[in-house]
Amino acid sequence: MKVIQLTHKEVMDILPHREPMLLVDTVSYLESLKSIEAQYHIKSDLDIFRGHFPGEPVFPGVMSVECMAQAVDIMVMTAPKYAGKTPLFLGINNVRFTKKIQPGDTLTTHAELISEREEKSIVTCKAIGYIGEEQAVSAEIVIAMR
Repeated sequence: MKVIQLTHKEVMDILPHREPMLLVDTVSYLESLKSIEAQYHIKSDLDIFRGHFPGEPVFPGVMSVECMAQAVDIMVMTAPKYAGKTPLFLGINNVRFTKKIQPGDTLTTHAELISEREEKSIVTCKAIGYIGEEQAVSAEIVIAMR
């Protein structure tokens, strides 16, 4: 299996997301439809911090889950059978938030394939987001390719 890395431009060539909803900067490890390690640097000037929370900014949990989902999207969309498809977020299971994510942090997502329902183009993955070596968030992410 070919292992690849992706620059920010290459990430943008794969994902349909754009600012302010593009939540993957780079990919340091990728095996299509098997596993991925992706990074997103949480910039301190993100508009979301004006209201979440003034004086004590915290990256919203829903945004950290979206970071992990976009990493999963890349892992799936780089498989030839799903190239050019649109990833749709079907669900999340067993979400746990274990560390506050703050401005200036880099969220590194590790995700791996759990199952694929090829006849329906539905993929389930286990994803864990880390700040440094410390786990910050984890979930099972379910996406459909359409």
